[in-house]
Amino acid sequence: MQPIHMIGFVAAGTSLALAFAAMPPAAHAEGGFLETLHRQTTLSSTVPENGDQNPYAVIVAPVSAGKIHKDDVLVDNFNDRNNLQGLGTTIVSVDPATKQMSVFAMIPRHLAQCPGGIGLTTAMTMLKSGWVIVGSLPSQDGTTATKGQGCLIVLDSEGNIVNAITSPNINGPWGNMAVIDNGLSATLFLSNTGFDVGAPDGNPPVLNKATVLRLELTIPQGKPPSVSKETVIASGFGEQADKGVFVIGPTGLALGKDGTLYVSDALGNRIAAIPHAAIRKDSAGTGRDVTKDGLLKRPLAMTMAPNGHLIVTNGLNGQAVEIDPATGKQIYARWIDPNRAQTPPGSGDLFGIAMTPPGDGFYYVEDEVNTLVLAQ
Repeated sequence: MQPIHMIGFVAAGTSLALAFAAMPPAAHAEGGFLETLHRQTTLSSTVPENGDQNPYAVIVAPVSAGKIHKDDVLVDNFNDRNNLQGLGTTIVSVDPATKQMSVFAMIPRHLAQCPGGIGLTTAMTMLKSGWVIVGSLPSQDGTTATKGQGCLIVLDSEGNIVNAITSPNINGPWGNMAVIDNGLSATLFLSNTGFDVGAPDGNPPVLNKATVLRLELTIPQGKPPSVSKETVIASGFGEQADKGVFVIGPTGLALGKDGTLYVSDALGNRIAAIPHAAIRKDSAGTGRDVTKDGLLKRPLAMTMAPNGHLIVTNGLNGQAVEIDPATGKQIYARWIDPNRAQTPPGSGDLFGIAMTPPGDGFYYVEDEVNTLVLAQ
């Protein structure tokens, strides 16, 4: 048996520098992805002209359309200029080659079609047809005491609002989406963490009401997506109001080649597997444990590396963790945000994550300094 390794970066733009102490024993898998990365580079601020803060979603544009060029990185903001949560209204676009940032969309704060208004979350995607879909989990005062139900907002490739998708099953759309995109149709997987969540005062209860929803979309040529079917495919995950991070609940979604959907269950401190996610007709509950505890420290955003391993960001420190979903083994933890201004370093700083198109690294955001970073 070989130890799990924790490998760290030094300041942005520098080379791999330090191997941290070995963790409790676990098998060392061949072909680890995180061990191939050597540097991290700050690409751009994510703060637009209106001062919005707290970057959340990170996605890579699959096509060129309207304002967006293929491989641009889109990032949205959850907080307003006063750093109040659930009031962010902007999506910015960053060209990784030039490191230039521009505003893709500035959504009206009080959008009538979206219950409660606008507070953009990590639930965002861009389809091959050029449409951008983004989730809103809004607040009026920066806390869940005034939380609205929210919605999914559909924008065209110029950043214009086309419509909003609402449903009793859409309540607090929260986590980064997994997507199957077939051009004229698409399937979205979306976590929802807003069911009956109240004020964050005192010791808010954990409610086992968070869900994963599958939305099947039809996308006629030249027309915006519409929902043809919706199915709750997982349910009973923990959700909890929180003063520091607004709400805690299932955040990361990643789809395996065999049709298994992997879910980062933040309050359960685990990664869950939902089998037959694209075709199942019922809820799998909270799914099967893939891995739990260990290097996971409130797992949040998640993506899949080219080797089939999951890369997960931690909410309670500045590490990304690599997991082999086939065996459940936790391979590595790498410090991608070692900022000692937080305790532990990088705690509460990591949210969105997305692979680079060549698969040689990933983009992520550092919340505390409002920047987009490339690990490569």
